Amino acid sequence: MTDQDELIDRLSKLGMSGYEAKAYLALVHASRPLNGYEVAKLSGVPRSTVYETLSKLVARGAAFEARSSADNTSYLPLPPNSLLSRLTSDFEDTVDVLRKELPRLASPKQAHLIHNITGRGALLERAQDIIRESRKDLLVSVWPEEFDELQPAVTEAEARGVDVTMLMFGEDTAEIGHTYRHRFSSPEFVLSYIGYRFFVVVGDSRQSVVGGFEASSGGGIYSDNPAFVLLATEYVRHDIAMQLMGSLFGKDIVGEYVQSHPEFVSLRSAGSHGSSIWAPENGDGRGSRRAATRKKAPAKQPAVTTEKAPRKRAARG
Repeated sequence: MTDQDELIDRLSKLGMSGYEAKAYLALVHASRPLNGYEVAKLSGVPRSTVYETLSKLVARGAAFEARSSADNTSYLPLPPNSLLSRLTSDFEDTVDVLRKELPRLASPKQAHLIHNITGRGALLERAQDIIRESRKDLLVSVWPEEFDELQPAVTEAEARGVDVTMLMFGEDTAEIGHTYRHRFSSPEFVLSYIGYRFFVVVGDSRQSVVGGFEASSGGGIYSDNPAFVLLATEYVRHDIAMQLMGSLFGKDIVGEYVQSHPEFVSLRSAGSHGSSIWAPENGDGRGSRRAATRKKAPAKQPAVTTEKAPRKRAARG
């Protein structure tokens, strides 16, 4: 897609027809009054429809007529900055009205939602929906590969006063809100143990997505069921608490206890370890599932180097 085509596509999304967008861009590019014939020649709009197209631009305020005589009419564009200001104002007014009126049409909720999400892009988009809708608090457990795409939405959420708590796998990422690094178990060990990059986003203790990513594919679940949301919340809180314990008592001491105490060993061996369930997408764009395969948990984690402890902060209960 050329730059011109992209501009036409963007203007079309804001309400202009394709012909209107082409004619407007021709007027802007010319920087002088143009008659209908000139607009048609420069824009590619058919001569049979160019005057109708220009009339529509005038009606929406995106162009003006400049008459030198009764039968000689030329056209000038509304300057781009002025057009964008008008479109922005109209869009915001429309959204404000819909935000007030649409909820009034909704019937009382009969049941909580839960649905599968297939594909890396779809999972990240649903997570961004939750982040943008959050107003009080936001809980995120994420790896750097996915955080790059979520960072603008998370940053904007913090800017509007949302209390952001994040558990980050890896060091080379920005810290937003209350950020904890996954240091008790190295990200490499977690990835080998689980089998994919586990992912959780919870907004306002009201809705959540839980899923994972493997290579360039991904998938998961969205739900606003309170029990599901609570499970997702407590999973991240527990993981943060383990990082704080490792920082307070020392990773070696806590690690040895977790790996040697009979009840911990039993829990780890009885748990469902990660499997390769998110295969690359098929040619038709649909995700496919591979048969789940269990991975035996290593008897002991690999040695980890001493790293600086995360900020001391009580685990949020």
